[in-house]
Amino acid sequence: MTSAPRPKRLPPLAKVALDLGPLLIFFGVNAKFGIMAATGAFMAAMAVSLAVSFFVERRFAPMPLVTGVIVLVFGGLTLLLEDDTFIKLKPTIVNGIFVTVLGVGLLRRRLYIKLLFEEAFHLHEAAWRTLTVRWMCFFLFLAILNEIVWRNFSTDDWVSFKVWGIFPLTLLFTVLQVPFILRHQITPEEAHEESESSETTG
Repeated sequence: MTSAPRPKRLPPLAKVALDLGPLLIFFGVNAKFGIMAATGAFMAAMAVSLAVSFFVERRFAPMPLVTGVIVLVFGGLTLLLEDDTFIKLKPTIVNGIFVTVLGVGLLRRRLYIKLLFEEAFHLHEAAWRTLTVRWMCFFLFLAILNEIVWRNFSTDDWVSFKVWGIFPLTLLFTVLQVPFILRHQITPEEAHEESESSETTG
């Protein structure tokens, strides 16, 4: 019996480039042409990023897909109504969605955080729950921080914060979780057995 071929995955550096590229374009276009032109360029860059990811992996990863859809919707409202409030709200909405989805998952005994890491590693269920709570707190922190920045600083300051603040903070937070992940890693077989046991008792 032959095993199914493993799905293609983008190299880590390519994923970073696809995540960071649209932000850098947003920053550069805003500096030269303003927020409206930057919003249009950001929407186009996000669409290209999603298309490249799908072309390579033949699927959409959950987080980039949600982010991309919100960018297109709120970016479209920004351009249509000529009001940059909508694009400034985007990080708040995206992070709020992530908090809500993870929280609902916890209540339903579903650990949606596993989708975030796409089975890159395997942990005990209790460790996944702890990681879920940590990411919920971080997403909530980003949502509140975005609200503080866009409501109290200039548009250029907010764009700089979005590019040089949110992305580095996310990378830093992710790196800080590595020791916890390494301490609680288990084999795929153990993870499968624990998951089946959890579903049975749930």
